[in-house]
Amino acid sequence: MRQYAISDRRALGGPERLPAWVAELEKAGVDLVQIREKDLPADQLIRVVTACLTRCRTIRLLVNTRVDVALACGAHGAHLPASSPPPSVWRRIVPPGFLFGVSCHSLDEAGAAQAGGADFVVLAPVFDPLSKPADRPPLGVAELRRISNLVPIPIFALGGVTRQNATECLAAGAAGIAGISLYRA
Repeated sequence: MRQYAISDRRALGGPERLPAWVAELEKAGVDLVQIREKDLPADQLIRVVTACLTRCRTIRLLVNTRVDVALACGAHGAHLPASSPPPSVWRRIVPPGFLFGVSCHSLDEAGAAQAGGADFVVLAPVFDPLSKPADRPPLGVAELRRISNLVPIPIFALGGVTRQNATECLAAGAAGIAGISLYRA
């Protein structure tokens, strides 16, 4: 099972905890980590991402939304909202192998992400989210299965995913699971 962890520095006790968290996740076998600290100023985000990268050996580190910061730090990729310019726009300026994930909430968004050159989709919410109040109804396992069957790139299930229901997501065709609270220390 592929695992995709999403950071929340506040829940961890501050940005200085993020590098140790990344190291812990690597030991636990997590594949991808998204540094999702949207409100940090660029200079502080660069320091955090750079420090996290020093702890990466096998984990691929992505920066949320900030392709510029990901490139400046040498991160492995970026994670974009569905409303962003598609990855194909960025491919002209990123190195080979740079990963792009896209947050999606429907079949249409997932299809557009795939057509736009995304390497994978993070589909949410599959269940009611654990880390924040729900701002949209959960898609459910049946819709995850339908989207996984129709979109040929890997789909990570996000939103209310737990160790107990992860198996349902994988059985429905998800390539892996993603989470914020799922990966808190």
